[in-house]
Amino acid sequence: MTEATALYDVPGPLTRRRHAVYGVLSTLVILGLLAWILYLLFDTGQFTYTKWMPFAYEGIQELLLRGLVNTLAAFATAAVLSLALGGLLATGRLSEHRPVRWAATAVVEFFRAMPVLVMIFFIFVALKVQPLPALVAGLTLYNGSVLAEVFRSGVNSVERGQREAAFALGMRKTQVMAYVLVPQAVRAMLPAIISQLVVALKDTSLGYLITYEEFLHAGKLIASNLDYDLPFIPVVMVISPIYIGMCVLLSWFAGWVAGREQRSPRTEAVEVAPAEPGTLLP
Repeated sequence: MTEATALYDVPGPLTRRRHAVYGVLSTLVILGLLAWILYLLFDTGQFTYTKWMPFAYEGIQELLLRGLVNTLAAFATAAVLSLALGGLLATGRLSEHRPVRWAATAVVEFFRAMPVLVMIFFIFVALKVQPLPALVAGLTLYNGSVLAEVFRSGVNSVERGQREAAFALGMRKTQVMAYVLVPQAVRAMLPAIISQLVVALKDTSLGYLITYEEFLHAGKLIASNLDYDLPFIPVVMVISPIYIGMCVLLSWFAGWVAGREQRSPRTEAVEVAPAEPGTLLP
């Protein structure tokens, strides 16, 4: 007989065999799909020496490295400014003054609904801004508006009793926000913040449309070279893992920060000495 739990019944022998069959079939399907993709790549000559030859040249390597540095520079600037703008707009949306709250809400809703590419093109073409500031401004306005909603939702997710208890102790609203609400909300907001920063990192690739020499722009220059038989697929196979690696590294860093915050002395339990008999009164 199988033992039952509160959430589900433990699968019996027949169910385990069925699950094993499903696992084997799914593995075979995935391996077959990968084999088919590799066959298409070999059949179309994507692994020929001519297509992979450019990556051996020092000039091509320097071009890719320069594009990667430009991508990281645009992302770092946009990330810092987006977090600052998001915090400012979230503060406005949480304000008790209606004009401030309405103005912040209008800004957030407008830039959150506006496509990023449209904002980048408008700043670059209409305002005649240089490629890097135009890219950073577009990413900042969009991601800052989204992060403002993340911050506001995170602060509002803290139990109302925490706020009321802080006010009962005589703390001002700024102190309540800085010492009570925000530290508790950060843990709930961190996954959404990192997800939005990953979006900002990937959106830096839109810079090639305004001639900003970032990583994708460098790959486009290599892929469109007729001397190397248009190595589009090899460029994708080189650039994609680097983008994926940067996003994974960003997620790992967020997990490390979250773990370090949980081990912070401010949040660790403090041992209390056992009570001892005091001095007896005469």
